[in-house]
Amino acid sequence: MLPSRKQKQLKSKLQQTLERKSKAITAELMPPRGGSPLRSLKIAQLLKDKVHAVNITDGSRAVMRMCSLAMSKLLLENGIEPVMQISCRDRNKIALQSDILGANALGIKNILCITGDSVKAGDQQDTKAVHEFESVRLLRQIQSFNNGIDPTFGELPDKKTFIFSGAAADPSCRNLRSLKNRIKKKKEAGVQFLQTQMVMKKENLIEFCEEVSNPLEIPVIAGVFLLKSYKNALFINKYVPGANIPEEILNRLQNAKEPLKEGIEIAAEQAHEFINIANGIHLMAVKSEHLIPEILEKANINLEY
Repeated sequence: MLPSRKQKQLKSKLQQTLERKSKAITAELMPPRGGSPLRSLKIAQLLKDKVHAVNITDGSRAVMRMCSLAMSKLLLENGIEPVMQISCRDRNKIALQSDILGANALGIKNILCITGDSVKAGDQQDTKAVHEFESVRLLRQIQSFNNGIDPTFGELPDKKTFIFSGAAADPSCRNLRSLKNRIKKKKEAGVQFLQTQMVMKKENLIEFCEEVSNPLEIPVIAGVFLLKSYKNALFINKYVPGANIPEEILNRLQNAKEPLKEGIEIAAEQAHEFINIANGIHLMAVKSEHLIPEILEKANINLEY
């Protein structure tokens, strides 16, 4: 039976794309460090017809930025579908519950649930982390709201939510047993898609899909990260948890006459490979999001609805 028009309207473009087995394309955008969204919206417009959804980070690396809820709503108002990240680090469960309900009310349909980076990674290290929830419990909360369940009174009085919930995954994790157990818990908690951390070896992505996500029937959007220089790659290897950029890529960046162009080539090669392994790709180009359309063009990847 085909879904009704009303059912389709309740689903995001991202959800519909993944459910019909088409390849999903998303891109990451950091909100501004300030009160004006104009620069971020200008970048988002460059991505509008290139990706299915734009992922708005939530306090990434424990650094202050505009809230993901506000930025996601601004994207919607400009005709761009958001994936709103929610970090468990900064809010207690009441605040997290409120943000989920608020997102649903504003028409934000995609939420990516993350535990959150340590405050020690940020620039306000005296901040107190909350972590009353972590990503699995946050997923479980969204699942409950989608089922119309109130955490206190048994049933939501103002109707259930319609959130397409995602979570992060790290295919580069070498403890496959631990990785399987963690993703299984997320599946049981109601996860509907996985967005991976940066992947630098396609073999890791293949193994993750074959051994972990495919058996659990969870679609995977593989992370492609733009490396801008040899120095940038060394920094990421040192400070980003789980990052393991192989020597081959480091050498390409070190020997390149124009490292940024080489980084774009590497990202395009990865995007072209990964989209044929996973259910889609997620492009990350920190502070260089305007280069994402060029990466997609070089990878010969076009948006399909």
